[in-house]
Amino acid sequence: MSTSVNIRRRRLLSATGAAAGALLAGPVLAQVPAGAPLRIGSTLALTGPLSATALTHKLVGEIYVEQLNQRGGLLGRRVEWIVKDDQSKPELARTLYEQLVTSDKVDLLMGPYATGAILSAMGVAQRYNKVLVHHTFGIPSLAKYDMQFPAWSLGPDPQNTVSNSLFDLMATAKRPPKTIAIVTSKFPSIHFMSLGGREVAKKRGYKEVLFLEWDFGNRDFGPIAAQVKDANPDLLWIGDIGLEGNMLLEAMKKIDYVPPLHFHLYPAPGPMTKSPEGTNALAVTIFEEHPPFTNQGIAAEFVKVFNERAAVAGLPDTHVEVQAAASYSAWQILEAGVRGANSFDDRKIADYLRKNRVDTIQGRLRFDGPGNYGDDLMKIKQVQGGAWKVIWPESFAAPGARLQVR
Repeated sequence: MSTSVNIRRRRLLSATGAAAGALLAGPVLAQVPAGAPLRIGSTLALTGPLSATALTHKLVGEIYVEQLNQRGGLLGRRVEWIVKDDQSKPELARTLYEQLVTSDKVDLLMGPYATGAILSAMGVAQRYNKVLVHHTFGIPSLAKYDMQFPAWSLGPDPQNTVSNSLFDLMATAKRPPKTIAIVTSKFPSIHFMSLGGREVAKKRGYKEVLFLEWDFGNRDFGPIAAQVKDANPDLLWIGDIGLEGNMLLEAMKKIDYVPPLHFHLYPAPGPMTKSPEGTNALAVTIFEEHPPFTNQGIAAEFVKVFNERAAVAGLPDTHVEVQAAASYSAWQILEAGVRGANSFDDRKIADYLRKNRVDTIQGRLRFDGPGNYGDDLMKIKQVQGGAWKVIWPESFAAPGARLQVR
């Protein structure tokens, strides 16, 4: 075998993330795409309140499908990705997934962005016995369907495990926070995680000085900012998704208030790093664009390609972070399932994934826990120097990065 073929095979082994034995069983690289294309259908929130983040998922999917076809497609068939705009509306996502299965007759499905839309897609997938790999589902207990597989590595009990990770980090501060304000969107997964964080904070001895909620889609954060300023917490928990966190920080700036520490659940990554108010913002992550995450060959290669393509696409942040990594991992899972099962049959793919671990750019994932969830792989990151940097656990921290407090 030539040197170039060896290099290509090593790249394939990393990219698919399937078990080594399954990958080495056949010369997949020698196949030339033939016959009808393999059609994979999904929706994304290309417009509406969630579009700032969903556009990252769209770019990742385009990159992955392009790379997949350069490697010969899937089992000898060229891949086509059909993406429809669900406009950030779960009810529309449900209708569009019905269309993808019944009218467009796609071969496989890929999940949409955000918990509400994923839950809608999951219902359709279950009705038609289709595998659904998804990347940002935030309420594991609702994942009842046995052929759904998460790339969002929260573990089965994130309301406790993720919250405890945050408060473990806070305990390392020179002056650990004693008071907390929790303000949150009623967006399902955000609200779920915030309520969990509220209970864990009480158990950890925090004094709650404020708790309030807003309806998803709210754009008037002035009254919320005023109440936060009056409460003046040591730590502000912001249950936000998309641009909500930016809007709240801007509203607080207008009244000359900056919280000492502010934690965000699912902010729009680029806009947060580009905003001066986003400095020192904390959030959860599974991957950031620095060692040790980029020590893996396929991860470093993806970072390079994404940086270039994101710049051309005009995304506000060209870095690979939690959203891009989750999306890439989802495609790795789907590819691993197809190659491992050596089939496009949904049931065979699901059986393979439940029995095997999959290597992804965020780590090795398993799907044999409650709701097909495995381990909680979430880390805590902070905006430092205009970029997200992991600071907790210390073993995953960016070189020289540690918690910064205003």
